[in-house]
Amino acid sequence: MTWTAIVLAAGRSTRFQSERPKVVHPLAGRPMIRHVLEALQTAGCSTPPVVVIGPSASEVREAAGPGARFATQPEPRGTGDAARWAEPILRGEVDHILITYGDLPLVRPETFRRLIEAHQARGATLTFLTAHRADPTGYGRVIRDPEGRALRIVEEAEADPEERRLPEINVGVYVIREPWLWPALARLQPSPAKGEIYLTDLVALAAAEGAQVETVALEDPDEALGINTRVQLAEAERIMRRRINTRWMLEGVTLLDPERVYIEAGVRIGPDTVIYPDTYLEGETRIGRRCRIGPNTILRDAVLGDDCIVEASVVEGAVLADRVHVGPFAHLRPGTRLAEEVHVGNFAEIKNSVVGPRTRMHHFGYLGDATVGADVNIGAGTVTCNYDGVRKHPTVIEDEAFIGSDTMLVAPVRVGRKAKTGAGSVVTRDVPPETLVYGVPARPRPSP
Repeated sequence: MTWTAIVLAAGRSTRFQSERPKVVHPLAGRPMIRHVLEALQTAGCSTPPVVVIGPSASEVREAAGPGARFATQPEPRGTGDAARWAEPILRGEVDHILITYGDLPLVRPETFRRLIEAHQARGATLTFLTAHRADPTGYGRVIRDPEGRALRIVEEAEADPEERRLPEINVGVYVIREPWLWPALARLQPSPAKGEIYLTDLVALAAAEGAQVETVALEDPDEALGINTRVQLAEAERIMRRRINTRWMLEGVTLLDPERVYIEAGVRIGPDTVIYPDTYLEGETRIGRRCRIGPNTILRDAVLGDDCIVEASVVEGAVLADRVHVGPFAHLRPGTRLAEEVHVGNFAEIKNSVVGPRTRMHHFGYLGDATVGADVNIGAGTVTCNYDGVRKHPTVIEDEAFIGSDTMLVAPVRVGRKAKTGAGSVVTRDVPPETLVYGVPARPRPSP
């Protein structure tokens, strides 16, 4: 059985109260629609899915990322009309079409697979997901005959009071035999109430023809949450965060207080790492084994080796080798690379710099556009004065140098191997190896 997917994302998102399409808004660090597309790919989609977008949806194209194809619905005439625009791309390509929505990001890959497998096993023409919710408000209701066969789906706006009391809802995910789908879509008529062409009317059409219609019930009702408002987005964020945190705990990561740890979908963490409360792991952060992160820490697109400690600090776009200790209250900015056993302490900031093994910057100071060797001591208050108001300039500090407290290194400048600067020095010229300089401007100690 071959199958692919149509993802409907052409809506105007009016209830979301945003100038941007709702499907591009972030959920667990990724655009909402990206979660849908990644789940379909994981589920085994045979060919790249087709995303149906509106005429001005460049943001949706960008948010979908590589691997998706696109069809445009010129006018918002309903979900049934939107699905039609994928026909020129998909006709005859696969045996079955799965149709879902870009605002259903909580449906798991295994749920898509279970729906596909049930559809195939039962030889159905159309199979769709249902769920039972204590509060079905906002969802279409599933109407069944006395024998339990699905007859139709009625949208809430068009349901009578008795139908609205039904607890079984339509989730909005369908699998349909491809040869049947396109002629059926062409036969759908606009709703008398709203004038839209509903995709849900395919169920009534199939049942009226005597075609086999099947349903699969969700095992986790949370997957049915469609996101139409910011309130629902916040609820989806809560659900997704709980899923992500549970996954990492089951894979050997300790979260001391899971309710106070935020881990985005793209993060990877090694086993035996401990995450303390009020920690945020964002973007494509990678953390090795046996690390200790937090409390009160932000890692954004950071890469950490094994046995690192980062406490009460911000690390963004930086790479840390094994056994690096950062914090508390440090800030590592993009382009920073710290080698093994580097220690960066209180109120230290490093930007776009490479720091060699075992170098220490215990407290206060700034390194920018610097290359620092191994076993260097950076005294408190040291600053690389890298910006002259027009350009950035480099600083080089060679192995085993000793930089005294409150040293100003006015770039471009080089401090040689085993050289030293006195406290309060302003270094404006290169310092030869094994030389002590001090003063303003810094000069070598006179020969005796």
